[in-house]
Amino acid sequence: GFLELVYDSDAAAEITLQPIRRFGFDGAILFSDILIVPYAMGQKLEFLAGEGPRLSPPLVDSALAVLASATERFDPIYETVRKVRSQLDPQTTLLGFAGSPWTVATYMVAGEGSRDQHVTRAMAYRDPAAFQAIIDAITALTVDYLAGQIEAGAEAVQLFDSWAGSLSPAQFGRWVIAPNAAIVSALKARFPEIAIIGFPKGAGEKLPAYADETGVDALGLDETIDPVWAARALPQGLPVQGNFDPLLLEAGGAELEQAALHILEAFVDRPHVFNLGHGIGQHTPLDHVERLLAAVRGWKG
Repeated sequence: GFLELVYDSDAAAEITLQPIRRFGFDGAILFSDILIVPYAMGQKLEFLAGEGPRLSPPLVDSALAVLASATERFDPIYETVRKVRSQLDPQTTLLGFAGSPWTVATYMVAGEGSRDQHVTRAMAYRDPAAFQAIIDAITALTVDYLAGQIEAGAEAVQLFDSWAGSLSPAQFGRWVIAPNAAIVSALKARFPEIAIIGFPKGAGEKLPAYADETGVDALGLDETIDPVWAARALPQGLPVQGNFDPLLLEAGGAELEQAALHILEAFVDRPHVFNLGHGIGQHTPLDHVERLLAAVRGWKG
């Protein structure tokens, strides 16, 4: 199963390296999952076919105190990082990652993913002190986890906040900006040179505040963000990453090259890592990837 692959450091290293060998990307992204942190906090983690991840016991019904910490569950991930770094060309950046506290908490509280994070958002309103304790525990362990990845050879790390878009502005400030800022501050104190990328998916008009207040070195943008707006609204000189629609890559068609050029031209005046707005779809034809790479690499901007 999926978790077995993540925990087989030889297999996980091979999966990390395959896209680099095939396409020659500038960066390799660690093959892992954002739910390794709750697994190391002592929740049971299962990936069910056709249903996605399940964590038990859900913290909506249980207290943090029932979990028995198992941080040795990080060790095989660090071993994967070491194996990948030893095999990567020195010119290719190795990116580690973790889930951001809000997104990880949505799975820990509800025990599974959902469209609107209803269970977790309700808990955050109903019992903010209990929810703050969960966020604080995730934040502290995420710092340790990313520090371990950096020590093992990761040269940049990304914080994935897949469900950041489900929060009101006030809740976004408390549950997204504040914990991510704490992680960035703690990592920068230990590793001043490390690049930290924040990716608050769905944040929309809250992105400038996130960029200003978290201290991230670069900002990942999802495919719903207008790149022309982002180029104007985000802090001058802030590197951005994104934000080609993964579904357009899967579909192909004449619009593929046009959309790529639109993004490249929008970000011509700031550092830009061309990337997808979220993960690549498993049914994406490889020749569509080749076309996108040719368009980006052939751009003369």
